[in-house]
Amino acid sequence: MSASPVLEVADLSISFGALAAVSGVSFRAERGHITSVIGPNGAGKSTLFNLISGALRPQRGTVHFAGADVTGQSPNRLLLAGLARSFQITNLFFELPVYENLRLAAQALEPAWHALLPVRRSQRARERTEELLERFGLQDKATELAGHLSHGEQRRLEIAVSLAGKPQVLLLDEPTQGMSHGDTQATAQMIQGLAGELTILLIEHDIDVVMNLSDHVVVMHQGQKLAEGTPQAVRENPAVQKAYLGGVH
Repeated sequence: MSASPVLEVADLSISFGALAAVSGVSFRAERGHITSVIGPNGAGKSTLFNLISGALRPQRGTVHFAGADVTGQSPNRLLLAGLARSFQITNLFFELPVYENLRLAAQALEPAWHALLPVRRSQRARERTEELLERFGLQDKATELAGHLSHGEQRRLEIAVSLAGKPQVLLLDEPTQGMSHGDTQATAQMIQGLAGELTILLIEHDIDVVMNLSDHVVVMHQGQKLAEGTPQAVRENPAVQKAYLGGVH
């Protein structure tokens, strides 16, 4: 493992009353790799993402991103630094067209003083929007309201929105949730295509997707890290089989 991972969390912990939602979780995400976080419902996966992405401030522990301590920094500040996140529940402007959802997100690429200029002057944002429309196969949907897209298209758009600011690290929270088999396979291929270009931290319940995509897997159970390692090592771990995989290997 390299000496300087792009993302490193150490002893991350937070409790809500008597519930230890995340307790002492530590791991590293290597640059250009896909690291998946798996575990049963209630294991603390989304709370862990909230701690990493700044939505929650940890009561203990640290988050280091690109060599800097970013523990507790706001999501907006982390986004500008290069850490983006998609959510388990689709987080789009449903009343705006697909194009505008992407263009608004891509405004992060423009200098701050461009906010005073007409939208047509936002050349970087427009170029990035066109690039993402093509890459994600959304050109024909550019003028359609985001709320009118199919579920699979909305999830695809959300990932595109998350990429608009050209992040170094992308946190994806169950990107295939509720998708058909075909949409799941297409989304998995798309995520795999992003690896190398950026670092991906993935929460995913579809074990086949996890095992096929991941370079490294972190298993959580009752707020704690149960195990971590390569997909094969995790699949063969007796504690993981008992707590999560149900003996499947």
